[in-house]
Amino acid sequence: METNSAINLKEHKIFFVGGESFLADGKKVIRGQMYVEQFEPVKTNNKNIILIHGGGQSGSGFITTADGRRGWMHDFLSSGYTVYVVDQPGRARSGYSEKLYGNYIDRETNIDDAERRFTGMSKKGNWPQSKTHTQWPGTGLRGDNIFEQYMASQVNTMSDRIYIEEISKKALSELIDLIGHTAVLGHSQGGPFCWLAADLRPDKVKCCIAVEPNGPPFFNVSYGGVKHSHLDKQTFKKNEYDKDWYQTSSELDRINGITYSPLTYDPPLKKDEKLIPELDKNNTKDDLVQCFLQKEPARKLKNLSKTNILILTGQSSYHAPYDHGTSNFLNQAGVKHEFIRLEDHDIMGNGHMMMHEKNSKEISTFISNWIEKNYSI
Repeated sequence: METNSAINLKEHKIFFVGGESFLADGKKVIRGQMYVEQFEPVKTNNKNIILIHGGGQSGSGFITTADGRRGWMHDFLSSGYTVYVVDQPGRARSGYSEKLYGNYIDRETNIDDAERRFTGMSKKGNWPQSKTHTQWPGTGLRGDNIFEQYMASQVNTMSDRIYIEEISKKALSELIDLIGHTAVLGHSQGGPFCWLAADLRPDKVKCCIAVEPNGPPFFNVSYGGVKHSHLDKQTFKKNEYDKDWYQTSSELDRINGITYSPLTYDPPLKKDEKLIPELDKNNTKDDLVQCFLQKEPARKLKNLSKTNILILTGQSSYHAPYDHGTSNFLNQAGVKHEFIRLEDHDIMGNGHMMMHEKNSKEISTFISNWIEKNYSI
C-alpha cells in the first residue's frame, strides 16, 4: 500500500472572485461570486493550476476521493503546483439561492443515474464501452459505503446553464488576472470552462485539460432509451443516423457548439445570429456516436488556437462514445489540440468520475506529465 508523503505548505488561503450587484427583496446583494481555495507548496515548480468541478459536484471532489484517499489536488501539490480549487458560482461554498439564481436541479443526479453513469456501469451501463469498467473502488451500487459517500457529496446545481457560464466568465477572468499564467483543468460540466478561460485570457492560460468536457456538440444523446437525470425536460427520438443503442435529442442544447455561452468566433457572430449545426459526414465506428459540426464554412476559434489543449477520455465512460465530437469540432474551428483516450496509454477501465477511482493518481501523473511538456511561459 502506498504511503503518503508530507506536503509542506507555504500558503493556504480562501478568497472570492467575481460577483455582481443584484436586487433581491428590495435589498442589494452580491451574486455570482466564486469560492477559491489556494494551496501553495514550499517546494514549487512555478506553475499554477485551476481545478474546476462538474455538475452536481463541488471542489471537494478534487481534495479527496470517495474512498478517503488523497485527491488530485494533493497529487498536483506534491508535484510542485500552486493549486486553486473552486466551487462554481451559485454552488456549494460559493452560496446558492433560488432568489439569486433561479430554479435548481435538486442534487442533479438520482441514485439510478449515478449507478448507471458514474459508479456501477459494468453492471448497469447501457453503452458499448460500459462493460469494461473496473476502476471504481467498491461495488458502485447503493448500500456500499463508498457509493454512499459519493452520493453524499452531490450538491444542488442551478438549471440555467447559460447563466452558469456567463457569471463564471467574470469570476474566471478575475482569478486568472490575479494569479497570472496558469493551467486550467475542467471536468464534465466544468470542462467547457477551459474553452471560456482560454477564450477570455488566451495569453495567460498556458494549457487546458478538458477531462470529458460537457458534450457532444450541439445535441445531447441518450443511451438505451434512458435519459440522463438532468435531461428530463428534453425529448429524444430515433433518427436515421442514430445507431441502435442511442438516440439524439430533438432540441438544440449547446447553442454555441461546445458551450452554452458565446465564444469569440471569426468571423464574429452578429447579434441574434447562431451557429448552424450539421451532421458530421464522416461515418464513425459502431461503438461511437455520429456527432455534429458547424455548417461550412466554419467559423474559427482564434483565441483557443493560442492555448495548448488536451481532451482526456476514459475507456469505459459514457463520454467514450462521443468525446471525439468535441475534438472534431475544435479541429474544424482551427484549434490544434490533443485528444487522448486513456486506454491508448495502457490506463484501462476508467469511468467518468476518474478522479475518485482506484488509479486516480496514475491519471493525475499522466496529466502532470502532459502539462510539463505543454506549459510554456
